[in-house]
Amino acid sequence: MNYKIVRFGVIAVAMGIAGVAATQHQSAPESPPPAAQAPAAPPAAPPATPSSQGTAGAAATAADKFTHFRVGNKNVKALFADGPVMWVATSGGLIRYDTRSDGFKLYDNTSGLLSNGCFSVSRIQGKITVGTYGGGMSVLDEQTERWTHYNVPEGLGDAFVYDVLEAANGDIWIATWSGVNRVRGGHLDDRSAWELHTVASTQGGLPNDWVYGLAEAKDGVVWLATEGGVSRFAGGRWEAWNHARGIGADYDVVRDAIAYKSDPGKASSHHAQQKKEMGLEGVDQAYNPNYIVSLEIDGDGSVWAGTWGGGLAHYVNGQWHNLTTRDGLPGNHVFMLHRDGQGRLWIGTNNGLARKDGDGFRLMRTEDGLFGNAVFSMATSGEGDLWVGSYGGVARIRPGG
Repeated sequence: MNYKIVRFGVIAVAMGIAGVAATQHQSAPESPPPAAQAPAAPPAAPPATPSSQGTAGAAATAADKFTHFRVGNKNVKALFADGPVMWVATSGGLIRYDTRSDGFKLYDNTSGLLSNGCFSVSRIQGKITVGTYGGGMSVLDEQTERWTHYNVPEGLGDAFVYDVLEAANGDIWIATWSGVNRVRGGHLDDRSAWELHTVASTQGGLPNDWVYGLAEAKDGVVWLATEGGVSRFAGGRWEAWNHARGIGADYDVVRDAIAYKSDPGKASSHHAQQKKEMGLEGVDQAYNPNYIVSLEIDGDGSVWAGTWGGGLAHYVNGQWHNLTTRDGLPGNHVFMLHRDGQGRLWIGTNNGLARKDGDGFRLMRTEDGLFGNAVFSMATSGEGDLWVGSYGGVARIRPGG
């Protein structure tokens, strides 16, 4: 890929997420060392007076091939291209960045959100909608800048919302850590329209109650990514797939290529129980092919699923096929999947960004402009710019040059 390093513009979010301020230029990209859950942040920016809004100081010129935006010691969980505006969902609040004016505004728990942790951002029923960590689902009225919150009393499965999908038929699906909500007709303010589907209520058709991703195929079929595999809802019926049914490469295939050596089961009783249930007690590093953390659907209806250490799984013609570092992926932990306006599939991994190119992959890493090699989110603008989120910041990469 033809990208060049020219300069960096930086947005810095104060450590307490009190605000955002322009800081500095730097000469080289930073990459966090391999660590599963707490990668080191890029070097701290010089002190800046916190502000919840202002000008980033990152206005681009035609000569700039990429720009870096720093968000402090926070993870960039989601990016949403909204015309000339880029919404940046971080573990420390939601940032609205206007690419025309270079202006930004931070939304956090001092300005209406119930939680600073933002998992997802998109437009649902025409309104900016954010899934949060412990604060439910929040919807912004941009005219009044007031938030409406949907939480357990309104019908939400629980207060942890990882993804939100507005289906073609008007239903709204909400991924939570206690199952998935389906709001029939999108009638969010009608309690009777809310349904909650769990492992128990679907008799295992939803393989795990921790739901991380949602996607809809052209035929209206809804696919779900969970900690126990992939689920499909079609015609009122549920079906599930896990590693035993083909998702994710076997441990022997990826054992030597797993970057994260720490065992999540030793740090969390939740993960320890999952390992026991899934027969992974003998695995002492970060590998669980049933743990699906990203999902994307092709125009032909085939499904791509990103696994935790088992590579990239592709469901086509009724079978799963798995791709790993042996096939050219930069890493086997697939955190993000994104399809751009040209229909190209992008894969964010623990060790760089890949674009599916025929039977192989085109790779990008920090030397090509990424903020960090661990890629958690991505969006593409109408102009074709790549916005790529990592721990600590976002890279805006302009093609050509």
